Amino acid sequence: MRCVLIVVLLLLAGCASVPRHTQNACAIFEQRDGFFDNWRRAAYGAQREYGVPVPVLMATIYAESGFRHNARPPRTKLFGFIPWKRQSSALGFSQALDGTWTRYKRETGRWSASRTDFGDAIRFIAWYHSQSNRQNGIALNDTYRLYIAYYHGHSGYARGNWSATAKAGAKRASGMAMAYARQLRSCGGW
Repeated sequence: MRCVLIVVLLLLAGCASVPRHTQNACAIFEQRDGFFDNWRRAAYGAQREYGVPVPVLMATIYAESGFRHNARPPRTKLFGFIPWKRQSSALGFSQALDGTWTRYKRETGRWSASRTDFGDAIRFIAWYHSQSNRQNGIALNDTYRLYIAYYHGHSGYARGNWSATAKAGAKRASGMAMAYARQLRSCGGW
């Protein structure tokens, strides 16, 4: 019984760890291509469902959470040194906010979706980018603008006064999407 528990805990720890080589899409998929955890299948399933290319989806996760399943914004400090509230409710791979995640679950019927599950998070990002396409007319392969809309929200994107932080994140995501696309072509993608 003890051996079974140890094996289960090791499997779960492997699923929760950040992939090595997060700047290489082929390496990420090779590491997460197991029975319990198939990121490649989840990514290409989201692409088929919403039309957003896998490199764009993966680059959004790279820029938002660095592939950390439990990523959260830092806490603010009370009196400069006491950990206090978090800056936002963002959580998980997608860094989705509570309200947006609730809306996603309501509109898609995916009530059991979790922000800390890669498959759920990448499907959420694909859904959100497809909303950006419909509401703001952003092409589904325009990583830069999709990221800006993801960061500022659809109305924030439409207002057009984008923060330097959003622009830097969009530039980073755009560069990674191009790299991921090259890599996936070379390793056969899927």
